[in-house]
Amino acid sequence: MKVVGQIVDIKNRRIYPGEVEVANGKIERITELADAPEQYIMPGFVDAHIHIESSLLVPAEFARMAVVHGTVATVSDPHEIGNVLGTRGVMYMVENGEQVPFKFNFGAPSCVPATTFETAGAEINTQEVDNLLADPRIKYLAEMMNWPGVLFNDEVVHAKIKAAQKHGKPVDGHAPGLRGDQAKAYVQAGMSTDHECFTAEEALDKLRLGMFVQIREGSAARNFEALADLLNDWSHLMMFCSDDKHPDNLELGHINQLAARAVAKGIDIFNVLQAACINPVHHYKLEVGLLEPGHPADFIVVNNLSSFIPKATYINGRLVAENGKTRINRTPAPIINQFNTSLKKAADFEVEARGNTLNVIEAFDGQLITKKQQLPATIVEGKVVSNTNTDVLKMAVINRYSEAKPAMAFIKNFGLKEGAIASSVGHDSHNITVVGVDDASIAQAVNLVIEAKGGLSAVASGKELILPLPVAGLMSNQDGYQVSKEYTAIDNLSKQMGATLQAPFMTLSFMALLVIPSIKLSDLGLFNGDKFEFMDLFAEER
Repeated sequence: MKVVGQIVDIKNRRIYPGEVEVANGKIERITELADAPEQYIMPGFVDAHIHIESSLLVPAEFARMAVVHGTVATVSDPHEIGNVLGTRGVMYMVENGEQVPFKFNFGAPSCVPATTFETAGAEINTQEVDNLLADPRIKYLAEMMNWPGVLFNDEVVHAKIKAAQKHGKPVDGHAPGLRGDQAKAYVQAGMSTDHECFTAEEALDKLRLGMFVQIREGSAARNFEALADLLNDWSHLMMFCSDDKHPDNLELGHINQLAARAVAKGIDIFNVLQAACINPVHHYKLEVGLLEPGHPADFIVVNNLSSFIPKATYINGRLVAENGKTRINRTPAPIINQFNTSLKKAADFEVEARGNTLNVIEAFDGQLITKKQQLPATIVEGKVVSNTNTDVLKMAVINRYSEAKPAMAFIKNFGLKEGAIASSVGHDSHNITVVGVDDASIAQAVNLVIEAKGGLSAVASGKELILPLPVAGLMSNQDGYQVSKEYTAIDNLSKQMGATLQAPFMTLSFMALLVIPSIKLSDLGLFNGDKFEFMDLFAEER
């Protein structure tokens, strides 16, 4: 097979007319020509940090959609399914990904369970981490979220880091807001990347310490605008990632969109493509070709170097996408799960008034961080209720692994005027999270999820929708494009109900993520992410 066009030689920072010859899945030679068609041949894009589970798709379905946008590989943390099903879940992801021509590179989850302040479905201990890292298909130790454990010499944390070092595999970091001497100690302990920087100043601190900074632009957390200009001087230590990407966003684009936005900002194209294509392959030692003779024939043909819309995507010399259509066939995906809780009643979500002021979670659009606000409680007949006028709504997290009383809180900035939305995608332990206007709607939304043994639900006056997620309560086993359509419908319903966030279900999924400051809700109670301890729902009266 031969492909002719303008060769984008990122390594040598030049573009020239040429011909790529492919044989037996590898690039045999690249020949410079006098002229060639105005189409550009370049290495494929790599998402340097993503949880495939958050696409709501099994890996094989994710691949079918991603290749359309020129993505040939991902660095994938199976932390989410690990929290539900342990190493059995991790291997499910690896084996499902092997069913399709796509280069998934899974890591060994480092923090399962993520904290002791929530109920997870499984634990991945030090020996299991070591066993995973011994597998050549496992490329790295996934994000070390327990940065206090790193800094304060937690034995288990450091044993996992040493296991990665023993196997010669890098360790991903996760330390939002960490700077100065603490950041230095974190890097010196072996953390090599961070995708949690939300200011340029924080990212620059970490870059100067030699850490790779991953510019994250997903469905919930968006840090591109804050960090992109750093590519001008630090492209050798930067990558692009999505972290979490819902199917409707994946249908529209992937890493190619970030490359286009960076070029539109005037950033040198070779700096952009080094981050988008080259750095992840080198850092994680991926078996992904970089458009050089002898490399696997993993490359894309794009219409231009401004929009990066692929005309064709090749993996190991196989055409896997062409002109906006996937050429990867669907494969059956078995169902594995763990869901052991019974249906709930409206009364289960009542909150007795024990004061007049609440510690309220304030959510922010496009961010995982939250802020604590102290706001007046709305009390009716001795019970605290939602207030749509002030947009302070009731929230609950329900243990999905065993019977337990729901944990209750209140949250601001969801904007719902009626009904409720619920999800079994609730980082990190994936219990059921719900936000709603009234107890009856909250119970109804939660019960739709329980009956489906996982899913996203929305209920409003006279309407209810459920997107079932039977694989671990995290993923559908259906066609990715159909899942995207169903997700769009339920997202639209939530916005008809008043939701003001760009991605209300994605934001909801992070409201139980205790390792991100500053206030969250687990199934065990309201949590202070700054002090790493539980806090009371009611503020102290002054």
